[in-house]
Amino acid sequence: MSSFIDDKDFVVKPTSLKKTQLFFALVSVAAAALAGLVFGPADLGFTAVIEELFNKLPLVDLDSGLSSRQQAILLEIRLPRAVLGLLVGSMLATAGGAYQGVFRNPLADPYLLGVAAGAGFGATIAIVSGVGDGLGFLDPVPLAAFAGALIAVALTYTVGGSRGMLDQVTSLVLAGVAVASFFTAVQTFVQQRESETIRQVYFFVLGQLRTAGWDEVTLLAPYTLICITVIFLARRRLDALTVGDEEAGSLGLDVRRMRLITVIAASLGTAAAVAVSGLIGFVGVIVPHTIRLIFGSSYRVIIPMTIFLGGAFLVIADLVARLILQPAEIPIGVVTAFLGAPFFVVILRTAWKNS
Repeated sequence: MSSFIDDKDFVVKPTSLKKTQLFFALVSVAAAALAGLVFGPADLGFTAVIEELFNKLPLVDLDSGLSSRQQAILLEIRLPRAVLGLLVGSMLATAGGAYQGVFRNPLADPYLLGVAAGAGFGATIAIVSGVGDGLGFLDPVPLAAFAGALIAVALTYTVGGSRGMLDQVTSLVLAGVAVASFFTAVQTFVQQRESETIRQVYFFVLGQLRTAGWDEVTLLAPYTLICITVIFLARRRLDALTVGDEEAGSLGLDVRRMRLITVIAASLGTAAAVAVSGLIGFVGVIVPHTIRLIFGSSYRVIIPMTIFLGGAFLVIADLVARLILQPAEIPIGVVTAFLGAPFFVVILRTAWKNS
């Protein structure tokens, strides 16, 4: 795959995750989650939140001082929202890191193979059909988004996997561009014909973590656990892939099989995340690349760190989205795009200097 990033920039010296790095990641997750629980239009207080959470443990009886309304806000709105943010952010960031390793390009993101366009199309069809209300985790909108994302990825593999003059990586990326363009065009056509639902569609496209209860968490958690586990187990092979396909093959790595399994896991997890949160951009670029700059280029470090820091990043971004114009709330995709656009410029300038 041609790129402005020279292949030698992706040859990394394998290293292991240090205890200090893991400690930093865990503290970041805890701090972000706690901030998401404490702060909001209704400030619950740090101590009260801690006591109320401990009060839910067996054999613990504490009086947090929170009213029944405040307890409902904490346990039925903010806590599931924070957990959802951790799951979505972790999945998107880890998928982004996996894509960057597989395609050997730091600008690769979880939406590379048409997942976003397919999910947006599926959600649009469900919304304009008027069938997306009040069914909990069986809400047709996320289910349709999930189905659309999987169809888009399947089409990308069908088109990109065909034998031709191009290598596998280049074929998949170009097929992803074509499939994404097709689904985006169809989605735009449907939106123009059903203009009364365009506001709801755009809200999905810009991303959201709104949840009242645990339905979305229950829907996403199994996919996140399975897909992240597969990517985590592939971290050493991603390091081997940095030397090139031929060299990795000479080391005994089945490059085609490894790439296929990793991309399927990343795409499936991304599809599930998009189904419950909408299209939240740049998480899969900002988090892995920041980790690469700070902690090094080994995927034995990048993948574990993205699992934790991706979730922490999205919870903080969601907190900003809730507070910046309170009591109104802006889509979380606006916050991540505001951070991601200049971040792309930094990546490009760094790449040009190293070229």
